[in-house]
Amino acid sequence: MLQRADENQQVAAQLREAAALLQAQGANPFRVGAYRKAADTVARLDRPVRNLFDAGGRAELEALPNVGTGIANAIAEMLVSGSWSQLARLRGSAEPEQLFCTVPGIGPGLAHAIHESLHADTLEALEAAAHDGRLEGVPGVGPRRAAVIRAGLAGMLGRRIERAAGTAASGVPPAAMLLDVDREYRESAAAGKLRTIAPKRFNPEGAAWLPILHTQRGDWHFTALYSNTARAHGLGRTRDWVVIYFYDDHHVEGQHTVVTETRGSLAGRRVIRGREAECRPHE
Repeated sequence: MLQRADENQQVAAQLREAAALLQAQGANPFRVGAYRKAADTVARLDRPVRNLFDAGGRAELEALPNVGTGIANAIAEMLVSGSWSQLARLRGSAEPEQLFCTVPGIGPGLAHAIHESLHADTLEALEAAAHDGRLEGVPGVGPRRAAVIRAGLAGMLGRRIERAAGTAASGVPPAAMLLDVDREYRESAAAGKLRTIAPKRFNPEGAAWLPILHTQRGDWHFTALYSNTARAHGLGRTRDWVVIYFYDDHHVEGQHTVVTETRGSLAGRRVIRGREAECRPHE
């Protein structure tokens, strides 16, 4: 967890760092400004932000000026786990397995299995998988453990997702939009048009090789990167699997992975993992 002393300033500093990284990586100025305004709000609070969170959860944070749903989730993540997965990703130092270990019911072995099976990097992505049935497909996770994890995530993130298992997620970008972002990312990366970051994982030379794209479609904001997971490296898919993070105007984050299908009628086509049927009309 964050140190209690000057905790407000630590939270504000992380929000400002995210804003600076987003600006340097060419993100939408709206997102940059939103994080800076939220940082100013937290820095100027006349009481500890943790006291607000302890008293009223995420809703109390969301009620602050310039702090909407997504940024409230980010602050809650900092207070609960001591880190912020989105900032780690922008730095190129994301360690999702360590983040997942902060969730009740998840140890190091299960955190590794979840990350490699679901390609999830954030608590929000894990929560979505816990509610749509994908989490129970991970070895070592049955209905009882999945229920424990859902309850833990609800406490950490301060909300519940009402979604029937096995149904398509609501409030997510359409498949055609995600596939278009995937196309833009791969074409721009191949042409050398994107800024690159130096991921901390699987990069002993510290080379800035990982292209990063920030783009927008309508009200949706997207960040796209090639997958830098152990599984992607092991299968030689680091230049094929594209992880797309999406945010709405409230900065509520979701995530999908787009890959080249290797089997069946969609073999050779780009598909969204977990939403393959929706990709068929876009063959």
